[in-house]
Amino acid sequence: MRATHTPGDSPGAGRAPSPDQAHRKAIERLLSLQEQSGCWEGEMVWNTMILSQYVIVCRLVGHDLPERTRAAMTLHYRTTLTPAGGWGLHPESDTSPYCTALAHVALRLLGNHRDDPLCARSAAWLRSRPAGAGSVPTWGRLWLAFAGLYDYRAVNPLPPELFLLPRRLPFHPDRLYCHTRTIYQAMAYLYGIRFSGDLGHSLTAELREDLFGQERRLPFRTRRRLLGTDTVVPPHPLLRAAFDALALYERRPPRRTRERALARCLDRVTHEQEATHHLGLSPVSSLLNVLVLHASGAGPADVDRALKALDHWRWEDPERGIRYAGARTQTWDTAFAVEALLAHRPDADTDTDAHADTDAHADVALRRACAYLRDAQVTEDVPRPEVTARAPAAGGWCVSDSAHRWPVSDCTAEAVSALLHTATHVPDAPAPDERRLRQAVAFLLHRQNRDGGFGSYEPRRGSRLLEAANPAEMFSHCMVEDSYTECTGSALVALAELRRQAGQTHREAVSRAIRRGARFLLRTQCADGSWRAAWGVNRVYGTLFAVRGLRAAGLAPTHPRLKRSAAWLESVQRGDGGWGEHHRGCAEDRYVEHPESQPVTTAWALLALLQITGPDSASVREGVRWLCERQGEDGSWHQGAVTGVFFGTAMLDYRRYADCFPLWALGAHLAARRRTG
Repeated sequence: MRATHTPGDSPGAGRAPSPDQAHRKAIERLLSLQEQSGCWEGEMVWNTMILSQYVIVCRLVGHDLPERTRAAMTLHYRTTLTPAGGWGLHPESDTSPYCTALAHVALRLLGNHRDDPLCARSAAWLRSRPAGAGSVPTWGRLWLAFAGLYDYRAVNPLPPELFLLPRRLPFHPDRLYCHTRTIYQAMAYLYGIRFSGDLGHSLTAELREDLFGQERRLPFRTRRRLLGTDTVVPPHPLLRAAFDALALYERRPPRRTRERALARCLDRVTHEQEATHHLGLSPVSSLLNVLVLHASGAGPADVDRALKALDHWRWEDPERGIRYAGARTQTWDTAFAVEALLAHRPDADTDTDAHADTDAHADVALRRACAYLRDAQVTEDVPRPEVTARAPAAGGWCVSDSAHRWPVSDCTAEAVSALLHTATHVPDAPAPDERRLRQAVAFLLHRQNRDGGFGSYEPRRGSRLLEAANPAEMFSHCMVEDSYTECTGSALVALAELRRQAGQTHREAVSRAIRRGARFLLRTQCADGSWRAAWGVNRVYGTLFAVRGLRAAGLAPTHPRLKRSAAWLESVQRGDGGWGEHHRGCAEDRYVEHPESQPVTTAWALLALLQITGPDSASVREGVRWLCERQGEDGSWHQGAVTGVFFGTAMLDYRRYADCFPLWALGAHLAARRRTG
């Protein structure tokens, strides 16, 4: 609904800074957060799963954790405990059997006694479940089996022989999404050898008693079919039939075929470790890779090097202890920070001395950021890409830095846009040379799918029918690459900038890509005027990137489709003037209003509306007022809700978003006001 604000209905009424004042304060805060390297990065908060798996891996490979480290890890579990006594799948979720089971095991391995309140509460919660930890999704059962706590016969089969199939087959693992296949190639190896660690007789017995109830007395086939509260996508009937058939195969797999399959999986894991400098695509796959190296007989030095590389994903502070993020976000956050700082450039005729100092500081920060982004580009392809069917990497940017060499289309697009925009506005700003820009163009064009949309890491390789073979249970849309609204919108913005600098041949290819991408966005607009998102919450986020892309592709703000999207944004504006969207809509494929307006969601809506309605619409004025009123004295905003998502149900809290997007929206508003007089 349209905002209906009246004076005095918000905490900041009567004391709010002007948009210009709020903008200045936000700039000063963002500048204070820049890292020594020139980047910006905020933690991407997910859950305790990776920390738990790290602790389990350390024990299984014989790596002793120092006392200080164990205490800091226990602190993180303490600060993330749910009221029910367990741990959730994301910052706002209810208690999860999967995360709680792994956390309970990890806490015991960290030296916490069975009677410790953390362990006692989590064990009590698990025992209150009908099947205890026996109903955790397949990923959880595998990890419990790796730790010697669960019988492999009660785990859905994952035969390594799948990787021996001809690649031309439509269901070969290389048709899968990159995260999925890198996880499963390691899991398949460990499953194929029935890897099982030894935690010691006494601890194993106690953990089994804590984790499982009557489930241990059920037949293996029944146990394999148990589903718990983490289940989002129950196995398709055809997948269940396949599991039953594979379970029969697993009773006596041909020895030589199994040996060949294990060798194939080991070669793939080793290649992934080498190609990513032992970082892996993510810590989820990297931890599995460490276990594979250990189980395959790799030397202690190789295992230690792989384990040490996991520090790349580590976060630590006195308040929340040690934990591991699912991704680092240096490139992603830096590109948005640059755009936020560039959204409104100062007017030299009206600048005060204090403002001039801030502007000079901003220019220095922008040059440092651009130097970081320029150097973060992946400039060489990985060696032997055919081993794991890697797509060309040269020319792209990763979510983080370039170290693990898994670049992404939207990160590439946002980095390119930030670099080219800065070169236009800031004298002597570092920028990629012509060769690197050509590489970026080639990288982006390679990620465009047949339908005109853009994939993320790769173009789509497999049919969407493969989603029916999803064995993860707790995630959706995780089996194949797809065409994404956000990746497409970001790519169109960057390609429109790159087209101006491309030669005639490249210019024609870029123009075709832009036209195809715009048609994809127009074709996928929802009937209400919004767009679905895959990486953010949710319809407001998708609509922002679609609007950015369509405007960059040349659509006028008066285009009927853009006017429809503006009308939708105005219709979901909350009564206090802000916008707020609940993450539940990601799983339900619809817009769900959040009980409270959120600064990041409000900023996304404003950035989209400003490209369509301009700065003078009532919705924009009310949204800007809401942002100004909610700004803290230090120039910050409190987000209070998750903003990111992947695989449909994995919600993320991007900590730097609240410092970038509200600033960007205020700057865009001030710049639009200056243009319109």
